[in-house]
Amino acid sequence: MSARVRPAVETDAAGIAAVHAERINEGLLVRLGPRFLARLYRRIVRSPVGAAFVAEADDTVVGFVAAATSTKAFYRDFLVHDGVPAVLAAFPAIVRAPRPVWETLRYGTADGDVDLPRAEILSIAVSREATGQGLGSGLLAEALGELGRRGVESARVVTAVGNAPAIAMYERGGFRRHARTEVHRGVAQEVLVWR
Repeated sequence: MSARVRPAVETDAAGIAAVHAERINEGLLVRLGPRFLARLYRRIVRSPVGAAFVAEADDTVVGFVAAATSTKAFYRDFLVHDGVPAVLAAFPAIVRAPRPVWETLRYGTADGDVDLPRAEILSIAVSREATGQGLGSGLLAEALGELGRRGVESARVVTAVGNAPAIAMYERGGFRRHARTEVHRGVAQEVLVWR
């Protein structure tokens, strides 16, 4: 499979959401449903603080990366423009899991640790059939290049403790382990920083 990496456009949102659901199939966002995910990724493409790239093969999204120059500013932008329709789309899941929703919202809108960069790689995934081709590393490089063009000198990423393939990819991309945290109570996560 030959894939090319390019900047994401709004019409990629459903394809990005599908790859997210396939590969990042644990956690809150996937439980909020495909309509919520598509709305979230469409806002990343639209937002002045967002950036997204896709890997595409045969007119199908097979991988993506999403980033923000400021996580707090992105969440605020998402809430202002998409909050009501996003809540309506995900209402049943929100009712079933209000605590994780609150924890995610608190993480995204807080000023956070002053020692951590404001910019963040929000998510990255490659479909099963496209793994092993270096697409994840290529997508990460594109996102970091875009952040750099926007004057960002450092960024963070949060991934599950023990997610060795992701941690290795981030470290190859220039990230270093910084700390451990719990965005969601009881779920240990590794924070890596790129400078």
